[in-house]
Amino acid sequence: MSFVSIEKITKVFPGGVRALDELDLEIKDGEFFALLGPSGCGKTTLLRTLGGLESSTSGTISFEGKDVTFLTPGARNIAMVFQDYALYPHMNVLENISYPLKVRKFSKEEINKRVTQASEALSIQMLLDRKPGQISGGQQQRVAVARAMACTPSLYLFDEPLSNLDARLRLEARTFLKQLQRELGVTTILVTHDQSEALALADRMAVMDKGRIKQVGSPAEFFHKPANIFVASFIGSTPMNLLDGLVNDGKVVIGSMTFDIPEHASTARTGDQVVFGVRPEYVSLVSGPGSGIASGVVKVTENLGTHYLVTADCNGILVRGTAPDGSEPAMGDTVHLKPEPGRSLLYNKTSEDLY
Repeated sequence: MSFVSIEKITKVFPGGVRALDELDLEIKDGEFFALLGPSGCGKTTLLRTLGGLESSTSGTISFEGKDVTFLTPGARNIAMVFQDYALYPHMNVLENISYPLKVRKFSKEEINKRVTQASEALSIQMLLDRKPGQISGGQQQRVAVARAMACTPSLYLFDEPLSNLDARLRLEARTFLKQLQRELGVTTILVTHDQSEALALADRMAVMDKGRIKQVGSPAEFFHKPANIFVASFIGSTPMNLLDGLVNDGKVVIGSMTFDIPEHASTARTGDQVVFGVRPEYVSLVSGPGSGIASGVVKVTENLGTHYLVTADCNGILVRGTAPDGSEPAMGDTVHLKPEPGRSLLYNKTSEDLY
């Protein structure tokens, strides 16, 4: 069942800036959903529109089948956690958590009960008498989540809540958020620019560009089968090889190299201009040249810990592959790179979509 239903949502700011462009999206009940995309793609505008902080120019938003398009934020039963946590610096932790409950006129007993439950669940009960300036960034993040939890919303909206944390703390907080969402079972929408964060946390995700959704699916679908060239180039900790080529006599010709047409691209025909895609993780170094192998001179090697990312110049075309730590080539070496069978993708260069 869809918990959030977005139909033809458009948001045009003064000056004609079209932040959201007739966007459709369905988010399931209890799902952890991530919105991902480059800066300015519209993901935060979409989140703020869902929360009622921005009004849409046209279109409808429904929660559990109820139209909330014109409801105020307070009438939507949602809770938001912002990038800067938006904690009140003059209030202590207890007051920060309880403030929204006081605004909603909960009884003192109910407020105490909810604050106790939320603070114990997040292991911050020992911080209740401290002010935000007296606790760490990770603790502030937990206070912001506790404040959201205490309101027992039906929908959580997170706007880059981990971006202000250092790398190690971000990983810990990521695990904590995932576990918490699983325990609560509340539908959660996360906006992030960090693809590793989205891939790790989300049940499903959407990649946005210029106010439109380019693909919706599971993290595995995004990694293994990006639907178009934009998503293919955006997703992945190392850039995907995206090589311009031409279909000729059942092969993909890329300069002096030839590769088999991937099985999924059975509709590709001789003369089609295409983009051949394969992730460096699925390109390995082999002992000699041959059909379906790219040969070139090593230009760059990058130490990624357990393996090296190797960039080779294959007659003017750069191809990336990987080599295990300890067997990496030297700069200037001639190497032969072979894509793993079944891992290559083929895109139509005109439509930019996957065949």
